[in-house]
Amino acid sequence: MSAPAPSDEQRAEADETAVANGQKSQESPQQQRLEQLEIAELVSRDAEVRTHEQAHAAVGGVYAGAPTYTFTRGPDGKRYAVGGEVSIDVSAVPNDPEATLRKMEIVLRAALAPAEPSAQDLRVAAQAQAQMTQARVELAEQQRSEAAENRPQRAEETAQDELSVENPSAAEQAASALPSLELYRRLGGADSTGPLIDLRA
Repeated sequence: MSAPAPSDEQRAEADETAVANGQKSQESPQQQRLEQLEIAELVSRDAEVRTHEQAHAAVGGVYAGAPTYTFTRGPDGKRYAVGGEVSIDVSAVPNDPEATLRKMEIVLRAALAPAEPSAQDLRVAAQAQAQMTQARVELAEQQRSEAAENRPQRAEETAQDELSVENPSAAEQAASALPSLELYRRLGGADSTGPLIDLRA
């Protein structure tokens, strides 16, 4: 039983493959080595890019997006990542400098997470540090404001405590200021007809 004849499409594919193989076989050993070197560089770059962007994403957590990559096709027909980026949220938390400070600490660590941060990574790190400085200023102002609001109340409570401890009530003061009359009562009740003692020499 004979095999069916190949279709036009199959013949075209076979021709293309034969041409490609023919070109490969016609390439000099030097050209083949150059292609192998290029592929090796693309493989290395792909691994480096992916590791770099995944470090940003892993440390950035909820503030970082998923990595996106720019690809190029190598001589072997495969696609290799040659660039990439991770979006990261560097906005302040509204009306909460303490939360902003915590967030920017994570953003800063995410920006500097790769072994070799890029110029853009360093710009993001500088922006996070600026946000942290601003958040510290706002936090200090907030704490001063709260302390100022609480100061009169605390001073009043302290004054009342001192008054109750150091200054007894007016009735207690008056009672303690009166001299004791017990001595006079005893003297007044003494018998005036008793013997008198002459103190003259």
